[in-house]
Amino acid sequence: MLVTFGCQKNHEYYVSPSGNDQHPGTRKQPFATIQKAKQEVRSVLKRNPHSDVTIYLDGGIYPLTEPLTFKPEDSGKGNVRVIYTALPGEYPFVSGGVEINGWKQTKKHMWVANLPPIGDESWSARELFIEGRRAPRARHPNEGYLRVDRVGADNRTHFYHRTEEFPIPEDPAKVELILLHDWSITRINLKEIDSKEHRITAMDSIGAKVLSFFTIGNWEPDPRYYLENAPEFLDHPYEWYLDKTDQQIHLMLPEGEDPNSLEVIVPYAKKLLSLQGTEDHRMGNLSFEGITFAYCAFDLPAEGYAGIQACHMDPRGGDENWDVVPSAVDVSWAEQVLFNQCSWEHLGGSGLWLGAGSRNNTVTNCRFSDISGNGVMIGEGSSRRIDGDPWWRGAPEQAASGNRVEHCEISSTGQQFFGAVGIWCGITAHTTINNNLIYDLPYTGISAGWHWSPEPTPCRGLKIEHNHIHHIMKILSDGGGIYVLGLQPGGLINGNHIHHVDVNAGRAESNGMFLDEGSTSLTITQNLIHHIARSPLRFHRATTNLVSENILVCGEGIPPVRYNRTREKDITMKNNQVLSVTRAADMQLLKEAIKNHPAGISEQ
Repeated sequence: MLVTFGCQKNHEYYVSPSGNDQHPGTRKQPFATIQKAKQEVRSVLKRNPHSDVTIYLDGGIYPLTEPLTFKPEDSGKGNVRVIYTALPGEYPFVSGGVEINGWKQTKKHMWVANLPPIGDESWSARELFIEGRRAPRARHPNEGYLRVDRVGADNRTHFYHRTEEFPIPEDPAKVELILLHDWSITRINLKEIDSKEHRITAMDSIGAKVLSFFTIGNWEPDPRYYLENAPEFLDHPYEWYLDKTDQQIHLMLPEGEDPNSLEVIVPYAKKLLSLQGTEDHRMGNLSFEGITFAYCAFDLPAEGYAGIQACHMDPRGGDENWDVVPSAVDVSWAEQVLFNQCSWEHLGGSGLWLGAGSRNNTVTNCRFSDISGNGVMIGEGSSRRIDGDPWWRGAPEQAASGNRVEHCEISSTGQQFFGAVGIWCGITAHTTINNNLIYDLPYTGISAGWHWSPEPTPCRGLKIEHNHIHHIMKILSDGGGIYVLGLQPGGLINGNHIHHVDVNAGRAESNGMFLDEGSTSLTITQNLIHHIARSPLRFHRATTNLVSENILVCGEGIPPVRYNRTREKDITMKNNQVLSVTRAADMQLLKEAIKNHPAGISEQ
């Protein structure tokens, strides 16, 4: 349908799960799939490249087994925009999930169902959701952790457990070991459990091979671990495990509850939405508004997941380049893309990635929750090569630039990969991260930089402002509400409110902000930092930075700033207010500061 506003033409099409792709795509006769609407958009743009196109999505579920892939010919040029938007008051869900039906009760509390066949492919499941809530894989212990009793001789492949600490699984090869390092974890299947020697042996090296210090014993004393996915661990309501041999899911439910009357969903699709331009043929002028992206799968590499930092992981194949946990929605070589009032939830990998060559894109008023990896990723690290050199040396103009994440709510990321962060920002230019609410994370809130020295890179113009970050670092250590690396000319960290970093379990401390290796040319000003397990600020191998007009609240005997291998004289401190939790007058000042702070009021 063609609508004219003054001189501007706008084509409108409608999509509904109850529609039909043979329909003309009108309000009364909508298409059934977004794929069909995308075909129509491409046709319109080819015939009339000067016409805007709006696709209205009715509420309901739009199932996918393969991603929606957009190319340059699917996007607008110049002032022309292509908009995919929810109808007013409607909630469209783009879902990569498969509903599990046909449950049979095997004994009291226990149920079993087959993974449904999809094509000729046998597939696996790492996550299961009951009525929209993540159900835990059968694990031991159900809460908390076991402790390594003694590290094996090679400090890499095996360790010893304490006697009678857990039920010995009949088939150890089906069991997944989760071992915590300071700021990352390893997830890997077992090779054997020697019950006589009390020895647990993994199928491959525990910890990243590409870094020599990622040994089992290089972290907190007696490292924490737990075990997942064995029938012997299935002992608590809503726990489940997958028997890969017979493709069956086993589920424990409370007495009287029948899974056939519940919505039980397993993610299947590996990606939901992909915007793929190229350096020579960029795409853009696309908007996605009011859409929820849900249920996306990520299968661990065959040799296991060995995290390095922020969901970057050991490649395991001999390559020195780090792999990355993928995202449900990714964007590359695109500009002027808008995500507004969208949601990402129930994901096996990360949420949204504005990757290589992304410019002037905006993520605003969006929500990210219940995600196994990172919430939002911007830019890229150093892995991509041009003529054998890191891309940012040979082609710095390719850096992601001018991207914005603002007014978003990010919570409960890192559900599987505890080293995940709320917002990760790699080697980028002029990135703005402001007015976001970030909370309930196992590790760091915002991570920016990705170069461990003051060597010049394309990084510049970073702005992290007015974010409210709280109740983070709940599992891992050696991070903070904001974590920064490298040379950041013009970098500004301003007006953020960071609080409740309570857990400090690892070898290195957890902080309000952690300015790590090479952090240089940053202005850190007007931030409010309180209820931190250790120092509100920590510098490690940093150089010259300005710290001014911050309110830093310290626990008893804890300094406001920790200088690790950093010359104290290189950090310029001006007009900062240091308060102590042991002085009543200071706590009254803190209450007033919280009340008046623009980045959010603490509810704790």
